[in-house]
Amino acid sequence: MKRLLLLLLLVGPVLAQAQTVKNGAIVIGHVDSLTSAVLNEQRKVWVSLPASASYLAYAKQRYPVVYLLDGASHFAYTSDIIQRLSAATSSVFPEMIVVGIANTLRTRDLTPSRPTSVEGMSPEELKTAGGAEKFTAFIEKELIPYIEAHYPASAHRTLIGHSFGGLLVLNTLVHHATLFEHYVALDPSLWWDGEKLLKEAHEALAQPHFKGRTLFVASANTTGLDSVRAAKDPSVDGQHTRAKWKLRGNLARTKSNGLRSTYRYYPTDTHSLVTVDATYDALRYIFQPYMLAPAEYSTLFADKPTEAAAAKLVAHYQQVSARVGYAVLPPESIVTRLAYKFLSMPGQAPSALALYQLNLQNYPASPSAHATMGYYYEKQNQPDLAIASYTKSLQLKETPIVRKKLDQLQAKKQG
Repeated sequence: MKRLLLLLLLVGPVLAQAQTVKNGAIVIGHVDSLTSAVLNEQRKVWVSLPASASYLAYAKQRYPVVYLLDGASHFAYTSDIIQRLSAATSSVFPEMIVVGIANTLRTRDLTPSRPTSVEGMSPEELKTAGGAEKFTAFIEKELIPYIEAHYPASAHRTLIGHSFGGLLVLNTLVHHATLFEHYVALDPSLWWDGEKLLKEAHEALAQPHFKGRTLFVASANTTGLDSVRAAKDPSVDGQHTRAKWKLRGNLARTKSNGLRSTYRYYPTDTHSLVTVDATYDALRYIFQPYMLAPAEYSTLFADKPTEAAAAKLVAHYQQVSARVGYAVLPPESIVTRLAYKFLSMPGQAPSALALYQLNLQNYPASPSAHATMGYYYEKQNQPDLAIASYTKSLQLKETPIVRKKLDQLQAKKQG
């Protein structure tokens, strides 16, 4: 097993680590920009790509995209959560592209209406408010097409926003539900403009228009007081909390509209601190069907796995693909690990071969898939086929350990 793992590490990609080091700096993404005719300005976006996006074996793969409002504030930790939990060894959810939308005029872009007055907000700032629909048009007509044209992006999209960003997330769900598959509203500012959007949401959620959509709402402890009291007692300074609890009630009462939703309260997190925990929880909730259940994982990698376990692995990712609407392939490293277990069991070489061939089918340009195929043939005393597989692996990527194995086989054949 150690030899095979070494082969994988040296030949294959280390998919858990998307960060790169350039000129002594750790880089998690890059800044891109596009000129918006809708907004009449240049807009910057921060983009983080999955590690496998730069790997030849995954050249044809398309990735779901997380569009992140207030991008400069939330880009780093969101990218890190996704990179860590999409690694092949954990596979809690799929690898994803993160697109952080940097702000220019935040209040203008994220608020859906313009109230006459807001405590703590100047008249000058209020003059620009209410541009959410225009900003959503920018996202729909310019940003999404740009990302899908310039990056390996699928049409499977998630929108995440905090505070005013959460307000925009809910406005998008209410008025443009088909634009994204998943909506994450982190402590949304539903108090805005006398709860105008909340009233619109109440009417919209009563309609069966949300099939295939997911909503995750996070509510922070913004008063420091008991949340139930703040929600019910108007004498308590809890307008923000009361608005969120009204949404919670609406979601609880409307179960037949097709929307998969949850509302979670974070009693120990303030408005500013709730974002990290809630983003993690939201992604786990959204992609819960993606991960193999612990019991299934244990069965799969038992000392003596069965053919039924292997079939269940393939079937699981077929089900995931059908659910998310794009092809999700079984991770190469997991399939290889299972194939090795079969190869070490008497009489199970055909099952191992089927799994190695599955990797070649799914990842034909992967040097590690060809190298492990060579390992299989070598163990089956089929040197000609092993030589052909190792040669193909080296054509894709020159690796000392594979070169050494090829040289040894060729010398043995000649001598």
